[in-house]
Amino acid sequence: MFRPKLPDTPHVPSITTQVPPPHAPAPSAGRPVAPFVGVGVGAVAAVVVVGVVLTALLAAVAVSAISVAIAAVVLRSLVTGANRR
Repeated sequence: MFRPKLPDTPHVPSITTQVPPPHAPAPSAGRPVAPFVGVGVGAVAAVVVVGVVLTALLAAVAVSAISVAIAAVVLRSLVTGANRR
């Protein structure tokens, strides 16, 4: 009464595979692959372009930060040198 009743398993038909002769051409799937390849190439190109742009922006920020740091050190040395005189 409290045990679950499992459904009966249907009879699985035997599977036979038919190997085509080696000289027969492979059957086509019916859909061309070219549109999917074009989409893949476009996506890869977009990722590469975005990566290059982000890398360039990161390099620009790094160069700007280094320039500001150098300017701060120079100004600091000029200000402390003026106070000593």
